Amino acid sequence: MNKILLVILGAVALIVVVLFGAYNGLVTKNNAIDGAWAQVETQYQRRFDLIPNLVESAKGVMQQEKDVFEAIANARTQYGGAKTVDEKVGAAQNLDSALSRLLVIVENYPQLRSSETVSKLMDELAGTENRIAVERRRFNELVQDYNLSIKVVPSNLIAGLFGFRERKYFQPSTGAEVAPKVDLKTSP
Repeated sequence: MNKILLVILGAVALIVVVLFGAYNGLVTKNNAIDGAWAQVETQYQRRFDLIPNLVESAKGVMQQEKDVFEAIANARTQYGGAKTVDEKVGAAQNLDSALSRLLVIVENYPQLRSSETVSKLMDELAGTENRIAVERRRFNELVQDYNLSIKVVPSNLIAGLFGFRERKYFQPSTGAEVAPKVDLKTSP
């Protein structure tokens, strides 16, 4: 009788340890996703901070392109007021669209293409875009790992019990896979 009780207690203890480990693993992965999203937001903020300088540099030359400037301003306002990840992704996608239009328009103005200030800002923006891509990829990798974890035994039991839900991937806007080509070199 004592041996049976010890075996049962040992099995229960082992199950408890495994379940605690699964819970802690899910919490760790969930927090890693939040941290990765914070890095994505940091890079978006950097981009949002660079854009006003680019817009101001271009405004004087591009008076008739008010709709682009308004779209950029609206996207920045929308991002600033966004509370959820989905709202921030939507605002970032709106900015992607407006920024693509601005970059295409910049190509049509030789005065802008030859401006050292605009050229430097464009280089900084390109670097920021690369950092955003890296952070988005990292975020999606962590989401993939987490989502897989909440679907496999024994983590799925813990996930259901403690309300761990599947996280959404960062999905780029339609057409975002093709970067706009910008050539700021002066034409001969």
